[in-house]
Amino acid sequence: MERMSEASPRLKARIAGVFYLLTTATGFAEVVRGRLVVYSDAAATATNILAHEPLFRLAFVADLIVNPCFIALTLLFFDLFKPVNRSLSLLAAFFSLVGCAIASLICLFQLAPLIVLGSAHNVSGFNVEQLQALALMFLKLHAQGYNVSLVFFGFYCLLIGYLIFRSTFLPRILGALMAIAGLCYLTSSFATFLSPGVAARLFPYILVPGSVAELSLILWLLVKGVNDQRWKELKRAAVER
Repeated sequence: MERMSEASPRLKARIAGVFYLLTTATGFAEVVRGRLVVYSDAAATATNILAHEPLFRLAFVADLIVNPCFIALTLLFFDLFKPVNRSLSLLAAFFSLVGCAIASLICLFQLAPLIVLGSAHNVSGFNVEQLQALALMFLKLHAQGYNVSLVFFGFYCLLIGYLIFRSTFLPRILGALMAIAGLCYLTSSFATFLSPGVAARLFPYILVPGSVAELSLILWLLVKGVNDQRWKELKRAAVER
C-alpha cells in the first residue's frame, strides 16, 4: 500500500485502466446469457443451460471476477479524482461500491439455476416443469438485480464524467462521453422498470454510447494515463484550500 500511495498518478491511472479492462468480462457473461436464456421459455432455457453447463459456469465466474476488479478501480479513481473535488469523488465511490455489493449478491441468482436443475431427480414434491420454471425465475431475478445495480453505476458514470471534465489532467471529451454513458445506463434501467417493451427497443441504441465511452476511457488510461504535472498542481491547490 505504501508503494501504491507513492506511485505516480500516471502509473495509478494505467493500473486503473488494467482493472477497468478486466471489468469488460461482464460483456462475455451477458453474451453467454443472451444465447442460453430464453426468458419466455423455461424448458428451452433449462435445456440450453444443461447442454452448455461449462459455458454457463464460466459466465458466472466472469461476473464474479468483475466485482473485485471494479472495487479496485473505484478506489483508484477515488484517489485520482480527490484533487478535483473530494466530496464528489467520495460520493462517486459510494455509488460504485453499493452497485458492486448488489452485483455480488445477485451472482447467487445466476448460480441457483444450476443447483435447481441439477436436483431434478433428487427433489421430491417438484416435477421437472416446476424446477425449470424456478430456475428461470432465478435468472429473471438476476436480470432485475442487474438493472438495479446499473442505476448506481449510471450515477457513478455521471459523477466520474463530471470529475474528468473538470480535472484538466484528462481530456474533457472523455468526461462528456462518460456523462452521456451514465445517462444512457440510467435511461435503460428506469425504462426496464417502467416499460420493459420500450426498454427492449431502446437497448441496442443505448448500449453503443456507453460502450464507446468506457472503451475510450480504458484505452486512454492504458496508453496515456494522466498528465502528472496538472494532477500535482491540482493536488497542491486542494491542499492549500
